[in-house]
Amino acid sequence: MEKAEVVLSPIMLDYRFILEHLSEVKQNIAHRYMKADADKVVALFNQRTELTKVLQSLQQQRNANAAAMKRTHDVVERNSLIEEGKKLKDDIATIEKKLAQVEIDLDTEGRRIPNMAHPEAPVGKEDKDNLEVKRVGVPRTFDFEPADHVKLGQDLDIIDFDAGTKVSGTKFYYLKNEGVFLELGLTRYALNILQQKGFTPYITPDIAKAEILEGIGFNPRGAESNVYTLEEEGTCLVGTAEITLGGYYANMILPKEQLPLRMAGLSHCFRREAGAAGQFSKGLYRVHQFTKVEMFLYCLPEESDRLHQELRSVEEEIFTGLEIPFRVVDTCTGDLGAPAYRKWDLEAWMPGRANPSSRSGGEWGEVTSTSNCTDYQARRLNIRYKDETGKNRFVHMLNGTALAVSRGIIAVLENFQQADGSVRLPKALVPYCGFEVISPRSKPGSK
Repeated sequence: MEKAEVVLSPIMLDYRFILEHLSEVKQNIAHRYMKADADKVVALFNQRTELTKVLQSLQQQRNANAAAMKRTHDVVERNSLIEEGKKLKDDIATIEKKLAQVEIDLDTEGRRIPNMAHPEAPVGKEDKDNLEVKRVGVPRTFDFEPADHVKLGQDLDIIDFDAGTKVSGTKFYYLKNEGVFLELGLTRYALNILQQKGFTPYITPDIAKAEILEGIGFNPRGAESNVYTLEEEGTCLVGTAEITLGGYYANMILPKEQLPLRMAGLSHCFRREAGAAGQFSKGLYRVHQFTKVEMFLYCLPEESDRLHQELRSVEEEIFTGLEIPFRVVDTCTGDLGAPAYRKWDLEAWMPGRANPSSRSGGEWGEVTSTSNCTDYQARRLNIRYKDETGKNRFVHMLNGTALAVSRGIIAVLENFQQADGSVRLPKALVPYCGFEVISPRSKPGSK
C-alpha cells in the first residue's frame, strides 16, 4: 500500500456533482432534514473556478514578462517590464488571497452537504418512519411479570449504577461478578464469528484527531456534538471504532487486488448523549461509555451494495445465535446521518422496555446498525485505489455494529430471565462465560 500524494481538492468531483445535479441535491438535503446550502456551494465553486482562471492568466503573463526581461537590452522597455512585473506580482497576491478564502469557505460549506440517499431509503424525519423489512424469532411470553435489566442487574449484583454515578456521574456504571464475564463472553463470541468470516481483528485507540472525525462525518465541536473533545489537544474520545478504522488508511492508495479489506475493531465508545432522556434511555441503553465490536469494510464501488448485505447478514447471524428475537428496519432519510447512503438497523426485543402504548409489555430497541457510506468518507479522507487504467479512484467504505455490548447485555438479561429472578444464558454464550445461569445474591453492606 502506498501513501497517496496530498491533493488540494480531493472532493472536486463532489462539487461538480452538486453543480450538475443541484435540484436532486437540494431535495436530498430536505429529505434528510439537514441544514446545508447547496446554492452557496455552487456559487463558491463557480467563484473558485473563475478565480483560478484569472490566477492562471496572471501567472502566464508573469512568465511572459520574465521571458521578455531576459530578451531585452533596451533600458526604457526594461523599466516598463519591471513596473508591469511589480503590478502582476501584486495582482497575483491579491487573487491568491481571495482564492485561499474561497477555498476555505467552499470546504466549510461543502462538508455540510450530506451523502445522497439510496433511492429505496424510506423518506421520513425520525425513527418512527423507518420501514420494517424482516423479523426473526418470536417475542417470549412470560408466565410472570418480567423485570427490566436495571432491576435484574441490581438483584443479580452484576451492575452497579449507583456507584457509577457517585464516582463518574450519571450514565456511568460498574459491571461486577458474572457481569464482567458476560461482557467478555459477548465480546469474544462476536469476535470469533467475525474472524471466521475473514475479518482482521483490531483493538483500536480510544482517541482520534479531530480531522479524522470530520473526515468520517462526525462533528467534534459545538453544542449539538455528541463527542467528548480533549482540551488543547486537537483530539477526541471516539464514539465508535468506525472512526479509528476509517482513519486507518487516510491519505493512502490501496492495492485493488487486496480489496475488499475486512476489519473488526474492539474499542471503548464515549458519547455525551446530551439531551438523551426518557424511559427508553435508562440503565445501559444510553450510557457515556460502553464496549463495542465494530465491522469496517473498504471495497470497490461496484461491490458495496453486495457487501452491505453481507454486513447485515453477519449482524443477523450474531443475534440469531444468541436466540434473541429481532427485526430489521430500513432507516429513513431523516435518521441516516450525513455519511450514510443506506442504513439498516437491527432492533432486538426487550421485554423490560415497557411502552405504555404497547399491550405486549415490551418494545423493540436498536442493537446494531450497518451503513454503506459509498465514497463520502473516502473523498474526505483521501483513500483511493488504482484501477485497470492506472487512474486513482475513491474506494467505498462501509461500517456495521457487530455488537454494542451494553445493549447486548440488556437483551440477554431481559429475554432469558426466569421466574426465580435468575437469568439463563443462551447456549452460544456458555462456552465463553463459563457458566449457564446467573443467580440472585445478597449484596454485602450498604452505600
